[in-house]
Amino acid sequence: MRPHDVVTMGRVGVDLYPTRSGVGLEDVETFTKSVGGSATNVAIAAAVHGRRAGVITRVGDDPFGRFIARELGRFGVDVSQVAALPGEQTPLTFCEIYPPDDFPLYFYRRPKAPDLQIEPHELDAKVIRDARIFWATVTGLSAEPSRSAHHAAWDARGRAPLTVLDLDYRAMFWSSRAEASQAVAQALPNVTVAIGNAEECEVAVGETDPYRAADALLARGVQLAVVKRGPLGVLGRTAEETVEVPAHPVDVVNGLGAGDGFGGALCHALLEGWSLQRSLRFANAAGAIVAGRRECSTAMPSTAEVEAIMSGGSHE
Repeated sequence: MRPHDVVTMGRVGVDLYPTRSGVGLEDVETFTKSVGGSATNVAIAAAVHGRRAGVITRVGDDPFGRFIARELGRFGVDVSQVAALPGEQTPLTFCEIYPPDDFPLYFYRRPKAPDLQIEPHELDAKVIRDARIFWATVTGLSAEPSRSAHHAAWDARGRAPLTVLDLDYRAMFWSSRAEASQAVAQALPNVTVAIGNAEECEVAVGETDPYRAADALLARGVQLAVVKRGPLGVLGRTAEETVEVPAHPVDVVNGLGAGDGFGGALCHALLEGWSLQRSLRFANAAGAIVAGRRECSTAMPSTAEVEAIMSGGSHE
């Protein structure tokens, strides 16, 4: 089989999102169900753009795990590297929706989520090495054996171009920020692209100013640093150029998943060989579309939808 365009590795689960906004979970009566987890959503987003995408992850041997496998297949994501662990439960994630900028998340992943139990010896090094893009997230570094598996994947990758680390810091997965910072410091020399927001950059390199954060990431050996700035847009920096793209305006329904839509679209753009300016504009527009929808994985837009709003049209 031909190599994957995009292979991601890391978190997966089932998102249960309320059908009503502006109320606490104690008052919600109905939920929608969809595949979730940052790394998995990025693979889905890339697949919706027509890319051959796969995800390396683990689920529980339960109905929710079977739902995930079925949905990934429906989206066209390769599930050959997805395994169900006997006796384990597939994680669930609930959220509350208070537009435009408050979306509390409640993760049910204890005592240890299956996706943090990936063993180094289980990895298919050829799949990882041959992928045009390999995408991992900081969450995957939060526990063993997943942390060692990620480093084994990077060893197989050999710091090939488009080896991406999504800085994706979520405090509830770590015993301390210092622990996360140390893990990221050990990871950055293995990757060529780093993507994160201000808080995530502070954890990674101790900087919240986007320009200093980008410079610090480049100093760690990254070739492309992407700093997401929320309503201020996004900054991209390489050794040769600095690009700033304004935010794409949108009426926010649910901000969760916008970063994953951004990530999958950025993968597509980089594989197309577009300029950094066009790539970031495309990714920004894709993220905006997702923010204007209620769910995450099912909200990922097609290339045509993104191009439509970039040209001033509608994505509906």
